[in-house]
Amino acid sequence: MKFLNDHQKQIIADLEIGTDPETVENPFSRVSCVLEPEAVALYDYIKGCEIFGDYHNMQEALYLFRYNWPDEFYKLLD
Repeated sequence: MKFLNDHQKQIIADLEIGTDPETVENPFSRVSCVLEPEAVALYDYIKGCEIFGDYHNMQEALYLFRYNWPDEFYKLLD
């Protein structure tokens, strides 16, 4: 990932990234995408922030996701 501020770098550093791609489904539209492990970890982080009301970190993570996986962002998180 390019052009990250310090906060965004810390978010990425704290993620537990798996080794295999996973299929993730938008719970509202039922559209699904196969995500690479880093994207899965960031998606899970975003959803966790949403559940806990951590909107500052959620917005930082949404930016990272949108920047790196724009097609998947619009299918899963927009």
